Amino acid sequence: MEIWIDTANIEEIKEAKSWGIISGVTTNTTKIAQEKQSFRELIDEICKIMENKPVSVMAVQHEYKSSEEIVKDAHELVKWHSNIVVKIPPTIEGFKAIKILSEEGIKTNVTLVYSPSQALLAAKVGATYVSPFVGRLDYVSHEGMKVVRDIKTIYDNYGFKTKIVVAAARHPLHVVEAALIGAHVATAAFDILKMLYNHPLTDVGLKTFLEDWKKVKF
Repeated sequence: MEIWIDTANIEEIKEAKSWGIISGVTTNTTKIAQEKQSFRELIDEICKIMENKPVSVMAVQHEYKSSEEIVKDAHELVKWHSNIVVKIPPTIEGFKAIKILSEEGIKTNVTLVYSPSQALLAAKVGATYVSPFVGRLDYVSHEGMKVVRDIKTIYDNYGFKTKIVVAAARHPLHVVEAALIGAHVATAAFDILKMLYNHPLTDVGLKTFLEDWKKVKF
């Protein structure tokens, strides 16, 4: 399973990449708005840091009003960098745009997915990725990971090539469960990714080993 970082912060991306485990970035308008750079400059820098690895960017220049406008936005984005994956919501106009873009060979990521039916339609129109937002489902008393399991079953049933990105992960268990289910990608914020390394018994054991090392004679 690939692990991506969900952020638009340059320093977080650089640090996470240095760990050797990150193979992609997801951004959204909220995260981009928090940074003090122009949209184009920020995406340019992120894509350069990630080299040829996928960077998901939302096509929102025309506010999703029509499939034609979404396609226009997508065409503009992919001119910037070849590793950009265009994020599009699971609306009728969005799916119409994804169908066109997939036939053109442009990579897409269906964002804000909350049901297996949306994921099924995403696969039918040839989306590259589909992103169920598990954390947000949990917040409204739905089991986010059950949606992921259902999507995985549907995709396996019919051999769909669309990859599942477990998004909006809120804790390390979301990442572990994603791997157990067989999702292709899990994306999480910087702080959540750091938690993957942590275990109290590791800390206790390391402290003991270091203290005992001081007693070793040379």
